[in-house]
Amino acid sequence: MGDVLWRPPADVRERSRIGSYLRWLREHRGLDFADYDELWRWSVTDLDAFWRSVWDHFEVVAHTPPTATLADRGMPGARWFPGATLNYAENVLRMPGRADDDPVVIAHGQSRPPVTLTAAQLREQVRRVAAGLRRLGVTAGDRVAGYAPNIPETYVLLLATSSLGAIFSSCAPEFGTRSVTDRWRQIEPKVLVAVDGYRYGDKPVDRRGEVAAIRAALPSLAHTVGIGYLDPAGPPPEGALTWDELAADTDEPLTFTPVAFDHPLYVLYSSGTTGLPKPIVHGHGGILLEHLKMLALHHDLGPADRFFWFTTTGWMMWNFLVSGPAVGATIVLFDGNPGHPDLGALWRLAERTGTTYFGTSAPFLLACRKAGLAPREVADLSALRGLGSTGAPLPAEGFTWVYEAVGGGLQLQSLSGGTDVCTGFVGGVPLLPVHAGEITCRALGAKVEARSGDGTPVIGELGELVITEPMPSMPVGFWNDPDGTRYREAYFDVYPGIWRHGDWITINEHGGCVITGRSDATLNRGGVRLGTAEFYSVVEGLDEVVDSVVVHLEDDEGGAGELLLFVVLADGLDLDDALRAKICRELRTALSPRHVPDEIHHVRAVPRTLSAKKLEVPVKKILTGTPVDRAAATGALANPESLTAFAALAQRRAAEDHPTPA
Repeated sequence: MGDVLWRPPADVRERSRIGSYLRWLREHRGLDFADYDELWRWSVTDLDAFWRSVWDHFEVVAHTPPTATLADRGMPGARWFPGATLNYAENVLRMPGRADDDPVVIAHGQSRPPVTLTAAQLREQVRRVAAGLRRLGVTAGDRVAGYAPNIPETYVLLLATSSLGAIFSSCAPEFGTRSVTDRWRQIEPKVLVAVDGYRYGDKPVDRRGEVAAIRAALPSLAHTVGIGYLDPAGPPPEGALTWDELAADTDEPLTFTPVAFDHPLYVLYSSGTTGLPKPIVHGHGGILLEHLKMLALHHDLGPADRFFWFTTTGWMMWNFLVSGPAVGATIVLFDGNPGHPDLGALWRLAERTGTTYFGTSAPFLLACRKAGLAPREVADLSALRGLGSTGAPLPAEGFTWVYEAVGGGLQLQSLSGGTDVCTGFVGGVPLLPVHAGEITCRALGAKVEARSGDGTPVIGELGELVITEPMPSMPVGFWNDPDGTRYREAYFDVYPGIWRHGDWITINEHGGCVITGRSDATLNRGGVRLGTAEFYSVVEGLDEVVDSVVVHLEDDEGGAGELLLFVVLADGLDLDDALRAKICRELRTALSPRHVPDEIHHVRAVPRTLSAKKLEVPVKKILTGTPVDRAAATGALANPESLTAFAALAQRRAAEDHPTPA
């Protein structure tokens, strides 16, 4: 167990939203819980009572009430709140605790001056755009696609689309044509809304060519709407409307189409690093309930908060962020290069916007640490009381750095979940202390367990992360998967009736969690499973190493196989024998002799997805002979050129193993 870095204040139950929820449970349900563990156990045992309490406590706006809470508990196929009709956008735009003139969207970026929308202005923009979509013939069930960054227009488009019962899908404009069309050909959108380009730092990026190619590849499109984001004075694409024309004034009122609890809200996609990205369909009710629970009870967000998460519209954290107004929080949007002009940029943004909850990725925090940055010295972060980290495991030294360099009084919440559930199922909570290197708890309503190789639950041991009870935000299904075959194969093929997520997790005696990497990228040496996260923590802790990726190539004969480590070095450094020896020494000392690699190679870059996740499995496939184009969908990568070094090494290794006859 890591050092305790933060403890809840003595009056946490009086000051937090989970405290007011506990009082509500006592008053309205006659339930009393001594501590978080007791509350969690109830929430994953009496699913009907817990999720109905979330519905009632947050006063979900419904057009018709549910006839039950959970009609069928089996997975896959659990049926939540049958008979209920509601609308996600209606519940978000209620914005509890906010007056019409309160700011609810604060948007900064590198392409234009800051924009602020009040509650009244946001509702007005959604009203106009919904009317515009209606004029284009959009009705319930139609798909509307946004090729646009994290800006107010994209958010307004999501809310307007969902207000009609239509289905939204976004791709960030840094996605290339192939990445976008691989996703949207599957769902056949009727309307495309696209920017002409954007600025990344001080670099203009023109996307008009990509927009033209996307339009040509989507025969389902009936209409295109152009947003002049890079060049506001430029013309829209040929035959397209402008955003202003879509959002033209009208006297049509803002209305909300009542839809079933599981009616599709939006389609998110797996990273698509191998094969076509999986089109994951999320429903109105499941997303609403999950985000109300997580944002209010776990992140403690409400009308006094300004909630920021660094994300693009191609990552599920954007969908999570923009539910903020549903609990009354103001959301802070940012579009651009987070390292421009330096790594202090987002911290200074937090000061300028009065951010109270700052969300980012573990790699960003570790990059700040590596650069020797002390955010508390470059920005006034006195308003900050919460900091969220996700996207990769945050090691203990990352936790310690946050408390030394960002702020000693804030609550650090490391969380993990995924696109599949559009939330975190392990994270933080105001009632529990923060331990270095540890995710604080399993989230309410998330029956997370670690399973050993034979399928039995384990405590204090590394195991497969599974979820043994349904959650409302599990996917409605995959698009174009009528019998659910692809959906079952994705999550339920290993343990029937139990969701297998694909991560290694250790759950300790007090409920804290440590995730040590993807289970499909496991290093299995001599029968001992090694997670990759601890590996990277040691290697990238060296001043000489900027980035790294490690893979284990199994031995067909049942031997130890080969452990290969690839490192990106600081400018001007070469991988010599002395540095190799230093890396091996650090791994042996900090971890174990089993962690010492058989080979260490210098590469220019580690392949990463557009949401910055390392690609261990495609690297492993390439090294075992799979062609690059079959090992990874290069359009889903931030740096596809990085794969060529691994392909070249695979060829060299093959030639050495099987030399060409003379």
